[in-house]
Amino acid sequence: MDDFKTFPPMPQVVTVAGVSVELTPIRLGELPRLLAAVRPIAADLSAEPDWLALLGRHGEAVLDLLAITTRRERAWINDLHLADAVQLAAAVFEVNADFFVAHVVPAIQGAAQRLAPTLRSLTNSAGNVGGIVPSPA
Repeated sequence: MDDFKTFPPMPQVVTVAGVSVELTPIRLGELPRLLAAVRPIAADLSAEPDWLALLGRHGEAVLDLLAITTRRERAWINDLHLADAVQLAAAVFEVNADFFVAHVVPAIQGAAQRLAPTLRSLTNSAGNVGGIVPSPA
């Protein structure tokens, strides 16, 4: 094992709203809350997310995600100016990019692909009895 990989990661410090925030990769104990927050936005994550679009579509989830990953109170996150929130989100994503891109997105996409045949089967059996599609009433 490479000796340097055994040291804790050095925090990335970002100054937001006059406050220095130390960002480090997520910790195991944060995973349950983090996965719950990231699930609604996972399909929209990419290597270079459009943070304004994500805030528009999934605002509460993005704000929860920022609170979890910065280890700050949600009230502090809520009070940020939009430009500061986008800067913070970009820094959080950079620090945790390997987790989001390499683990979360593929896992959720894989689960969706595995469930697709079952969902199609359930949809067909519920709405297509004997090959006859019910007409809308």
